[in-house]
Amino acid sequence: MIAELFDSVGNRAMLVALTCNASCALVGCYLVLRRVSLMGDALSHAVLPGLVIAFVVSGSSGPIPMFLGALAAGIATTFLTQAVQRFGRLAPDASLGVVYTTLFAIGVLLVKRYFSEDRIHFDIACVYEGSLQQVALDTFDVGGAELPYAMLAAGPVLLVVVACLLLFCKELKISSFDPTLADTLGLAPGRMHYLLMLLVSLATVTSFEAIGSILVVAMLIAPAAAAQLLVNRLAPMLLTSVALSAVATVAGYRAAVLWNVSPSGAIAVTAGLLYLLAALFSPTEGALNRLLNNARLALRVRREDVLASLYRRGEAADAAPVTYTAARESAGGGLFAGLAISQLVRSGHVRRRGDELLLTDLGQSAAAELVRAHRLWESYLVDRVGIQTDHVHDAAHVMEHVLDEGIREQIANQLGVATDPHGKEIPRQ
Repeated sequence: MIAELFDSVGNRAMLVALTCNASCALVGCYLVLRRVSLMGDALSHAVLPGLVIAFVVSGSSGPIPMFLGALAAGIATTFLTQAVQRFGRLAPDASLGVVYTTLFAIGVLLVKRYFSEDRIHFDIACVYEGSLQQVALDTFDVGGAELPYAMLAAGPVLLVVVACLLLFCKELKISSFDPTLADTLGLAPGRMHYLLMLLVSLATVTSFEAIGSILVVAMLIAPAAAAQLLVNRLAPMLLTSVALSAVATVAGYRAAVLWNVSPSGAIAVTAGLLYLLAALFSPTEGALNRLLNNARLALRVRREDVLASLYRRGEAADAAPVTYTAARESAGGGLFAGLAISQLVRSGHVRRRGDELLLTDLGQSAAAELVRAHRLWESYLVDRVGIQTDHVHDAAHVMEHVLDEGIREQIANQLGVATDPHGKEIPRQ
């Protein structure tokens, strides 16, 4: 059954992509946490001089010299970035930009210096998109199953990444969130940084030929960023990022086959769409959740504005009935004001009599607390802060929606006043 599973070129291609993407997603979580997510993009440019030097030294463009040259360039990028950041006193992103653009330019110069077009050929499409289909055709036999040769590199690298993350879990976690604490505890955050960059170099360089630089960069960032929106602990974030990378790989590859487009590009787009869904629907950080929370807050403020307005109108000896239109305008008008009044009626805080609105006993009690908070805060600003009486209303209007019972009573005990600065009675508790 396993042999039959890998008879398909598509399944072999997805196996390579799943393995490479899992490695990138795992190390990408730490890059996202450390705010150096574009390290993969930097490495994709910085490996060029390593490739050229490896070709010049070895005289071969075989996979082993190219892999070693690219890996050496990746490690050099990490050390040079740290050196420029430390001695040049630059921000991490600035030092990274200086190093990788310089190394890429050096690589271009070396290509022009040592090679002619008839001796070497760079396929730009292969660099960006990889050669996933070609990799799936280059296989070896294992127990009757045809596996891609790319798995000989991608598989061990994934195992090394997982082993290192498990072995140095505590050190990497603390140094990623609080390097100063890690240094105080003797966890060598500097060494952990270089270890992480070594793992990033291994994962990216191994993946470049198979899936291309675009997908490598996408998998270093998108699954980890989406996972960070969905969970708030490191271990679930790692597992979620791998799961999202797998979903993006399978769905993206199927879409690429269906629409006859680049597999790496389709997988990268799918990963981006998954991040977009997480950004919209995350239960804690999602845009939709924030929108709903803001709407709930706006409705609560308008309900309280209506209650306070009805209470103040009722304080006057010759108070006229408050109409629905007047109450709606007191809450700012518009759709939310109308919804707020409807909610107050349904909750029993307000009773409607024709076009008039009346406070019930429940509404009277709630409104008194709001007006009490408002007038206590006005008194506090005038008495303790020294603000002029005609400058305190707007601030008190905001704070009446915020002050809880404990703070209200603390202010009341400190001031010991029965009226606000305008001479109006402060409702009792």
